[in-house]
Amino acid sequence: MEDDIKRWTAKRKAALVMEIIQGKTTVAEGSRSFDIARSEIEAWVDDAKRGMENALRTKPLEIKEQYERQIKDLQEAYGEAMLELRARKKLNSMLGNEGDK
Repeated sequence: MEDDIKRWTAKRKAALVMEIIQGKTTVAEGSRSFDIARSEIEAWVDDAKRGMENALRTKPLEIKEQYERQIKDLQEAYGEAMLELRARKKLNSMLGNEGDK
């Protein structure tokens, strides 16, 4: 791998992670060689492991499907929070507690 990498693309990260997985280098060596925090390289390795696990499932989930499910869950949680906030404001105004918003 190049020692003077300016931008870590997914392809470059994958190459380093593969070298680590194959035992050609270690996280510590990669950290020293490329002046990257060990925790960042360890996070790349963890991400790769999660991706590999998904790829090896009987029915792998598409990334798009995962994100769509997360977005749907977040939208539902946001909607519930907004309803609760509106209900609290209405209750406060009915009770005359305008300062408790």
